[in-house]
Amino acid sequence: MTTNADGPQTRPRRRTPAGAAVLREDVTEAIRAAVFEELASVGYARMSIEGIARRAGVGKTAVYRRWRSKLHLVLDVVSAIAVQGLPAPETGSLEGDLRVLYEVTSRALRHPVASQIIPDLQAEAARNPDIAEAMQKALREGQEGVAVKILAAAARRGEISAGAHDELALDIISGPLYWRSVVIRSPKLPKGYLGALARATAGALKAL
Repeated sequence: MTTNADGPQTRPRRRTPAGAAVLREDVTEAIRAAVFEELASVGYARMSIEGIARRAGVGKTAVYRRWRSKLHLVLDVVSAIAVQGLPAPETGSLEGDLRVLYEVTSRALRHPVASQIIPDLQAEAARNPDIAEAMQKALREGQEGVAVKILAAAARRGEISAGAHDELALDIISGPLYWRSVVIRSPKLPKGYLGALARATAGALKAL
């Protein structure tokens, strides 16, 4: 407030520059959710900004203000999976930690949406190096970030050697379940499969 001969004057409120409006987070999350649903419904090739906007209940402009194209939108959503990560189990044993990891991962991979999206994006990744890079980042960092913590905890307990934190150990942990759930897409895991897998994986890691 300022004062002049006419008395107190209210200082004019500064206006936000044009184009600097804050993007609403709830709208952004609605669009991201719509991307997953659209991918599961029609696949990447048939997915469109119009379809995503309609499913999210927003206008196309809201989508384009955040992402330049459907490729950039999908890359952002896929990459976000990597930084979310999974909680590292703390059961007190290598086999127990692996069992929890496999239970959580199995539920995630077998979710109807994920089971349709991942194979479709893998097929698209064979033709698009940008999607391939984003998929690799999401799959490796999301899963292996937890696996490294499991290995480190097992090494501190003396269950495995401290040198077991290498690519082979990570492949041993992640490979079998991913192969069965995503590659051959087995409709149902055999009874006791996850427990047996955890025991076998723990034994293999201890042998490294």
